[in-house]
Amino acid sequence: MMRRGIRSRTRRAALQALYQWQMTGHTAEELHAQFKESPPPGGFDPVFFDALVGGVIIDFEILDTEIASFTDRPVTELDPVERAILRMGAHELRSMEDIPWRTVITEAVELARTFGADQSHKYVNGVLDRVARRLRPD
Repeated sequence: MMRRGIRSRTRRAALQALYQWQMTGHTAEELHAQFKESPPPGGFDPVFFDALVGGVIIDFEILDTEIASFTDRPVTELDPVERAILRMGAHELRSMEDIPWRTVITEAVELARTFGADQSHKYVNGVLDRVARRLRPD
């Protein structure tokens, strides 16, 4: 079991990579190479990073459909930081069942507090809570 700190740093790096992907269209491979070349302070888990970034890039349309039922506007009109956080959280809820749903939401809210707009952490919390209820009814 990895320390929570490395997973949190990896989520932060993945958020930065996904934001960049949304803005530039870089591939998962290009993003991996960039973050491997200049890793975040304290390091990160490249396998978890690839699972997050690659999974979101591959499944973003499915994730957007999952998120869209709980947003007040089209996913493409969401703030890019919020959109990246919601996609990553929805991906973890959908594809990484070994990670508790509460952990996914807590980490996403923390990213929104750090990188999002003033009240975006509340929005992220509300959307991912409803996504979690649908994807993980137990």
